Amino acid sequence: MNNTAEEFAHEIKLCREVFEKKTRDYGTSWRVLRLPSLTDQIFIKANRIRSIQDAGVHKISEGIRPEFVAMVNYAVMALIQQELGLEGNQEIPLKEAVALYDKHIGIATKLMLDKNHDYGEAWRQMRISSMVDLILMKLRRIKQIEDNDGKTIISEGVEGGYMDIINYSLFCLIRMTEDGE
Repeated sequence: MNNTAEEFAHEIKLCREVFEKKTRDYGTSWRVLRLPSLTDQIFIKANRIRSIQDAGVHKISEGIRPEFVAMVNYAVMALIQQELGLEGNQEIPLKEAVALYDKHIGIATKLMLDKNHDYGEAWRQMRISSMVDLILMKLRRIKQIEDNDGKTIISEGVEGGYMDIINYSLFCLIRMTEDGE
């Protein structure tokens, strides 16, 4: 029997470790990025995954697993940027950056648990390639909202899109772990 909450927490721990190590190496240099730039970084990662899936090979030694981790982390960075804005201190102390990471990943996790309950773990029956397509669709929606200066008529804002990207990426990481990848 699968325990989604435990599997989710395990993959989050791995993503958080990468975030923390990169923050130790680079500080919060990503704070200079505007939201559309973070969205584009996620797009680059999702597009590379799709290219590798379509071609069946990759020339760079790094496979797709680190790209899913990067998408989780860039989406969390985008949520942090949206909360803090570009004004103020660009450099955030490590402890504060990790606390903000934990806050936003916690909100995304609660959303996952609620949706997972309602949808009956349908993601377990989905292909990883389909989840990548959904991530790319979410990115197109986010880009359109950004191009509309954040205004929507009926749709959720970019926050929901970023949280869905976090959750789909984590689902893919869980599926890859199950498949021994």
